[in-house]
Amino acid sequence: MTIANLLTILRILLTPLLVILLLNGQPKEALIVFVAAGITDGLDGLIARLYRQKSRLGAFLDPMADKLLLATTYVILAYQRLVPNWLTVIVLSRDVFIVVGIIMLHMQNFKVEIRPTIPSKLTTFAQIITVIFAMATSLSSPHPLIRNGLVYLTAALTLFSWFQYMARGLRLLHYAGNNQRNSR
Repeated sequence: MTIANLLTILRILLTPLLVILLLNGQPKEALIVFVAAGITDGLDGLIARLYRQKSRLGAFLDPMADKLLLATTYVILAYQRLVPNWLTVIVLSRDVFIVVGIIMLHMQNFKVEIRPTIPSKLTTFAQIITVIFAMATSLSSPHPLIRNGLVYLTAALTLFSWFQYMARGLRLLHYAGNNQRNSR
């Protein structure tokens, strides 16, 4: 087990603690845990690259840990009315779509290399900033223009990334289908 993978597992383990803190009305502590989880996300990737600890397990676990942390946090924040319900639906739908798409490609015996795109990285960054901002909102009241701007930017990036992954997945499925027909 690599240090990078241990940090990813730590991020997974921090998610239930974050949920408990949010549900118990402890936004300051929840914010600290979320930021700590974010730091583990940055560190695991950095360590994996610098010390050549990239692994198949890490390539699978890291995005799953991110999706678990963000999806769970968005659901709780929507429940607490700190982010709009419609934004949470967009965030969750995109993640479900990506996971279902990967499963479909695997069912077609198509090897999928999980590699985030630049828009995907920007989407994740915007989603994280939106979560931090929403948690901080429960501690103080920001200007509505800033809050709304961030929400709409996050929604737009998430939708753009979703459509980009959909186009990529459809191309791969088309490619896989053509290869199956040509091999007969």
